[in-house]
Amino acid sequence: MKRKIITLVALLLAGFACADVNVNPDKVLGPIKPMNGVNNGPGGPYGLGNSQIRDNFDDYKAAKIPFARTHDAAFSECYGSEHTVDITAIFPDFSKKADDPTAYDFAITDWYLKRIRQMGTEVFFRLGQKIEHHVKKYGIMPPADFKKWAKVCEHIIRHYNEGWADGHQWNIRYWEIWNEADLDVKTWNTNPRTWGGTEQQFFELYTITAKHLKKCFPNLHIGGPALAGNEQWADRFLAHMAKEKVPMDFFSWHIYTTDPKKIAAKSERMRTLADKYGYEKTETILNEWNYIRGWTDDYPYSLKTVHGIKGAAFTAATMIACQNTPVDILMYYDARPETPYNGLFDFYTFQPLPAYYSFYAWSRLAGLGRQVEAKADEEDDLYAVAAKGDDGTLRVMVARYNENDNINRPKNVKIHMANVKDGEVTAHMVSSVKLYSETILSVKNGVASVKLEPNAVVVVEAKL
Repeated sequence: MKRKIITLVALLLAGFACADVNVNPDKVLGPIKPMNGVNNGPGGPYGLGNSQIRDNFDDYKAAKIPFARTHDAAFSECYGSEHTVDITAIFPDFSKKADDPTAYDFAITDWYLKRIRQMGTEVFFRLGQKIEHHVKKYGIMPPADFKKWAKVCEHIIRHYNEGWADGHQWNIRYWEIWNEADLDVKTWNTNPRTWGGTEQQFFELYTITAKHLKKCFPNLHIGGPALAGNEQWADRFLAHMAKEKVPMDFFSWHIYTTDPKKIAAKSERMRTLADKYGYEKTETILNEWNYIRGWTDDYPYSLKTVHGIKGAAFTAATMIACQNTPVDILMYYDARPETPYNGLFDFYTFQPLPAYYSFYAWSRLAGLGRQVEAKADEEDDLYAVAAKGDDGTLRVMVARYNENDNINRPKNVKIHMANVKDGEVTAHMVSSVKLYSETILSVKNGVASVKLEPNAVVVVEAKL
């Protein structure tokens, strides 16, 4: 007791705060979920004979990213710009017949999706259009014929999954209808960015498309609507879908914030909302999220944060927080090379940034398969998750995240790991001075201690 008191006093005098993480490898909670999905694929050379070599293929593949959603791919020159993914890119002349193979231009989208698949990543295909911020709108207006639009989507799916129109047998499972139709509820007829029609028009388009696609492809996951954030709109949307008996394999939604706990809380609300309208078996998928303090004056600060260690800590903390909520899949926005939202890869070199290692660390957990109990002290800034494998490997991921930039004291975190023998364990640290750097920690009485900066991530690996 005397020695513990002396140690505690010494830490306090040294300016350290203290916290505990308790890991119980015997208590299995379920699978490690795919919290490390992203929007979009790797960046690299494009076109034939391009000698300007710059890519992130090896690092992207090493992160074992489970899903890449294709929204906003048309902004990226690496992916084919305006010639890729969007419905208006693949089927540019809406006056042509939906079942005419010559009406479709799949070339660059084929090339882009093939590159994603080469990474070992599953394509999550968004059927619709990129966001449009300019004074003139091109692809976000309601289609002239909703039934025909649904048939166009059908033939795109047939191309990628059934080989139609010199296509492929790629078994792309997830198909999402549109993106953020709720974003401009008040300005849809003056300055829309994602949907230039009324709410009821979108409900009709979704209803027709979902029913048609589910009839054609009963084994695929058809869903949406990629909710921007308007929960009242979401309630009306789900009420309409339930009334019209529209099948929905997944309900997708978005959030941008500075607080992982707010994301976790919203995942609970989205699950409750889907259940309210009879969609208890429908997956809930958060497929756009990132750190944003504000969209105006704080916007530059937000983007700078995304690229740094604070962004990495926020990313890891969000993954950990959501692992313990009902949300089924997460997809970070964005891995697209040219966007300032990309906290994974540097704009100029495509080399990994700090947040990349949060994704890499999560893949190491997912590789073990089973989540086991890990509880951090009831403090605002500490998040913990653990997993074990059949070979007795235990990995514990701890993130310390602080939105308050005035917090600067390090924290001594004691990780209590039941059934781990005394000796040494390997740890990998992500901090202001380390990028997944390996270090050795001593274990005594099943406890390993590590010092964490206000924003940092550590992964500890031990044998049971």
